[in-house]
Amino acid sequence: MPPLPERADRVRRFARPVRRVHRTTAALTLVCVATAACLYVPQLAELVGRRHLVVTVHEWSGLLIPVPLLAGLAARSLRADLRRLNRFGPHDREWLRAVRRRDHRPGSRPAGKFNAGQKLYAAWIAGAVLVMAGTGLLMWFTGFAPLRWRTGATFVHDWLALAVGLVLAGHIGKAYADPEARRGMRSGSVGRDWARREHPLWRAPDERLEDQ
Repeated sequence: MPPLPERADRVRRFARPVRRVHRTTAALTLVCVATAACLYVPQLAELVGRRHLVVTVHEWSGLLIPVPLLAGLAARSLRADLRRLNRFGPHDREWLRAVRRRDHRPGSRPAGKFNAGQKLYAAWIAGAVLVMAGTGLLMWFTGFAPLRWRTGATFVHDWLALAVGLVLAGHIGKAYADPEARRGMRSGSVGRDWARREHPLWRAPDERLEDQ
């Protein structure tokens, strides 16, 4: 069946491969965070029990987090979005200055397809995942590193896990505060008026917007 035509008041934001990578990564991350909570919060550990199973699920869900992104690199749409996330221009610095000033005037926060906050979040979470995976492997394969390495890895892993949890909570909170942004990730399209207001440098020729 051919895809339904887009409505005139809506514009495509995320292609299907991008949405699939986001959903799968989000699911693996939530499993990893939930199992970590069950390992470190005594009340949850007592409630869930079966510590060995929880540890196994935590380890494998953590190792699998990068896999959806790596598999999704085969899609041109995902590679294009990653290039946009990796570019930081003068308008992004202007966006950050407006946020610091709490300036909500129309046009005060210029953004392309992704604003500066989304770019910083993506870069931070990508680095955090790599560090968590590396320290987690040192903790998992105990025979491959001296004790002082494992002790340091445990310290970094635990505190970075707390930071990741807080950042993820902020990310989820921002998503729930913006139903149209959430709808864009769920359905792939957003309202044209929303796109012009929140991402004014993201131009709309005919049926889709392109990042400037």
